[in-house]
Amino acid sequence: MRLTGALIFGLGGAAILIWLGLWQVQRLEWKQGVLAAMAARLGAAPAPLPAAPDPSDNYRAVTVGCGFEARELFVLTSRRGQGPGYRLIVPCSTPNGRRVMVDLGFLPQSQKDAARAYGGGRVTGNLHWPDEIDPWFTPDPDLDAGIWFARDVPAMARVLETDPVLVVARQTVGGPPGVTPWPVDTAGIPNNHRQYAITWFSMAVLWLGMTAFLVWRITRRTG
Repeated sequence: MRLTGALIFGLGGAAILIWLGLWQVQRLEWKQGVLAAMAARLGAAPAPLPAAPDPSDNYRAVTVGCGFEARELFVLTSRRGQGPGYRLIVPCSTPNGRRVMVDLGFLPQSQKDAARAYGGGRVTGNLHWPDEIDPWFTPDPDLDAGIWFARDVPAMARVLETDPVLVVARQTVGGPPGVTPWPVDTAGIPNNHRQYAITWFSMAVLWLGMTAFLVWRITRRTG
């Protein structure tokens, strides 16, 4: 009876762990497909701004003629090798009279209050609706200082009086100097499913090893 219980417990537990490992393998394949599709869209040849872009156009590569406006929003961030700073968000008036927002890139913290000249230019980049807002932990923006703690596209659009559309620049012609483009990419998107699968399969092997040891102990006592 003890031997039967040990086998049921051991093999059942191992089966669950193996199933979890296989599920993570499936998740890995799914995530790799998502990242590949995202990379393809990010790297596509840029096209004109769609007539009515929405979140279904996320990551679409676009090129936009811009009249940059000197109304600035600063999204607090930091960048490896450059330290603390801001993402600089400004309005862009397009040749057909639309107004959208452009994320020009990384501005060092020391340059926040420096004078910047704005005029006409062109932006090549990607449409983006970043998911950065945590309703529990993201502080409200300091509207007087223009400092934000996440890119909230609808809220920023209301403040800047633009369409709720954000173009993240890969390359800018005619933008202010001292700002480093920080394009959208897949590098920061976690894909840990391989490690999770290895962990579950390793636990299954250990579980089976402990089960074999327990069965050996039981058979020795009853032999």
